[in-house]
Amino acid sequence: MLTSQSNWIFTYKDQIEEQSPLDDLSLSPVIKKLLAQRGWKAKEEVEAFLHPTLGQLHDPALFQNIDIAKKRIEQAIEDGESILVYGDYDADGVTSTALMVEALREKGAMCDYYIPNRFTEGYGPNEEAFREAYKQGFQLIITVDNGIAGVEEVKVANELGMDIIITDHHEAQEQLPEALAIIHPKCAAEYPFKELAGVGVAFKFATYLLGYFPKQFLDLAVIGTIADLVPLHDENRVLVHYGLKALANTERAGLKALKRQCSIENNVTEEDIGFRIGPRLNAVGRLQDANMAVDLLLTSDPDEADELSSYVQELNTERQKIVAKITEEAIAEIEQDDSNPHVLVVAKEGWNQGVLGIVASKLVQTYHRPAIVLAIDPDNQSAKGSARSIDGFDLFTSCMKHKSLFTHFGGHAQAAGMTLPLENISVLRDELDAIAKEQLTENDFKPQLNVDASIDLKDVNLEMIQELNQLAPFGMGNPKPSFHIKAIPAEIRQIGATKNHLKIKFDQDGAQVDAIGFGLGDVYAKLTKDTSLEAVVELQENEWNGMKKPQLFLKDLAITEWQLFDFRGAKQWQNQLDNTLDYQYVLTFHEQKDVMADVISPDMLKAMDGPIEALYLIDLPESLEELSCLLNGKQINRIYACFQLTNSYFFQRIPSREEFKWLYQLMLKRKYFEYKVDAPKLASYKGWKLEKIKFMFQVFHELGFLTREGSTIVPTENPGKKDLTESPLYQKIAKQMEVEETLYYSTYQQLKKWIEEQLVCASEPEEEMVYGF
Repeated sequence: MLTSQSNWIFTYKDQIEEQSPLDDLSLSPVIKKLLAQRGWKAKEEVEAFLHPTLGQLHDPALFQNIDIAKKRIEQAIEDGESILVYGDYDADGVTSTALMVEALREKGAMCDYYIPNRFTEGYGPNEEAFREAYKQGFQLIITVDNGIAGVEEVKVANELGMDIIITDHHEAQEQLPEALAIIHPKCAAEYPFKELAGVGVAFKFATYLLGYFPKQFLDLAVIGTIADLVPLHDENRVLVHYGLKALANTERAGLKALKRQCSIENNVTEEDIGFRIGPRLNAVGRLQDANMAVDLLLTSDPDEADELSSYVQELNTERQKIVAKITEEAIAEIEQDDSNPHVLVVAKEGWNQGVLGIVASKLVQTYHRPAIVLAIDPDNQSAKGSARSIDGFDLFTSCMKHKSLFTHFGGHAQAAGMTLPLENISVLRDELDAIAKEQLTENDFKPQLNVDASIDLKDVNLEMIQELNQLAPFGMGNPKPSFHIKAIPAEIRQIGATKNHLKIKFDQDGAQVDAIGFGLGDVYAKLTKDTSLEAVVELQENEWNGMKKPQLFLKDLAITEWQLFDFRGAKQWQNQLDNTLDYQYVLTFHEQKDVMADVISPDMLKAMDGPIEALYLIDLPESLEELSCLLNGKQINRIYACFQLTNSYFFQRIPSREEFKWLYQLMLKRKYFEYKVDAPKLASYKGWKLEKIKFMFQVFHELGFLTREGSTIVPTENPGKKDLTESPLYQKIAKQMEVEETLYYSTYQQLKKWIEEQLVCASEPEEEMVYGF
């Protein structure tokens, strides 16, 4: 048995109407079910979803105050005023900044941009930066991807005589800044879509400002939209759909250079942005000033673009090393804590603040617990960092219950940033742990994995994958479909330079499909052949040497039946002991030496009640009945056959009755047998081994057919009539040969079948136990 790492939520078991308005669509049943499960009910909605058009974009004039903002910019251009674009240091922020700068310059404005430093200034507007802008002669500031919380900063700008236009998408606070204009979807009652990214808002403003649809900015819009993890519905889906095409064919020197660094050719996918382009742009602001990222996006010089992109690549590599080091140190600190906390809080001096959110995410992935990672500033006696949470724990609400502990705090249910005095760290740890203990159950500490449908391998083909791709682009609000399969692995192997990946060839009723599981190499030792395996997978297309075929991407695995692991005769069987298991036992029928594990006797196993996670069989019993009696009625998840054999009887055939008869008649004729002298002669004459002759005489002796007079063996007068099988030695050897044949020399399939038959009373594990429901 292999327990899944996630709770599998079978969403397709929810009730779906048999008669659906989508029945008339020329789509496969799988696609129609997926659409229905995701809330699409009208054919017109589905058509719009599957075939995005620019006509689905909303009129930017619906933004409140957008006309005021446009007129102020046009006035600034006419009067020769300097305009400052005030951005943010993440991928959404830098793309928003580059887009707005290009739009203003196309309009004829004199403008520049400013990205606050993550470490010295933090997120959003700050008074010092606004005062410096005033000194440099800027009369108008336009914020992108920030500003909605800058109440005091905007007040300062107004006092200085500067005008502020805010474009933002973050949650509005109770009090709004007194800006000249606020362009924000959630602050515009008439604007129908509220979930634009910061770059999406900037794009809409640029559209209104320029008076036409600026398709040249789509390559920027798609990066910020995907990187900021906004729901890919409505306008976001349209912008991403067209933006991916624009990015694939971009003429922007910086993006072309960045794509080369990412080894992206031809088409660009949402995964390319989410896992390659986005992290590289984010890396700049995580380690230093993010202005370089904007420079890269704005440059038209190919040489400068290559130079900047190379440096961005170096920063991303450095960021990965820093994250790995901090994560390692954080894990070491967590492992030293024996209290097994529900909420992880780690803090250390010298940690880079810019990557702590990534580290927190890695801790959540590793431990499936909310995690707060803080960098200690000994000079200020404070700590600053980031937090990430799990689905069942609202981090924002829980922290706000103790907001007095923080100097600064902000975020939402799943992520947050914070600053607090050093003396409050332990208090925060205790308070959050108490809340989590009260709210969370054991199941909450396993990640949730939604399953959209169960499919058979015979249905997995390129045509099905192409149909699924109609639902792309995938992302927040439109996840890539996950499917449940159940099949027997025909082949299992580890791949990769460090064997950290898993490759499986599944077989189901003759249909075979390859599957790949990145980072699942450690599961290899827990899988067995000829055992049905369940998996949650995504479908993908694999191309090799010009040949395309379907492939399964493994997200999670489970085995719901008992498993047999075959290590018969293996000298290093003790390497298979799994120290992570609580109920693991090594069974021996004979006294063992040099076994580096606690062993149990048959009587101890017989007295055990309840499930056993792993049972190691390291030597052979005297009879099959002995082992059968022990296994009957037991629930054992894994059985490891580690039998060792030194003296085998299996290849030493028991003498036939005719051979016994011939030897006995010889004894009756000769009347005596000097064993030391006559046995070698008999062995040479008959071609028998001495062990065989010795065995036959021992059987005759046990049956009372022969006696010993000194060193001479003589027939017994008038022996009773007995069958050979009445000899204890004959029985022992026959049973031992049967044991060896069944347990040691049998095939894997034969051994598994025999053990299966003995576990006749073992109760089936409940599905809830397997999947963690």
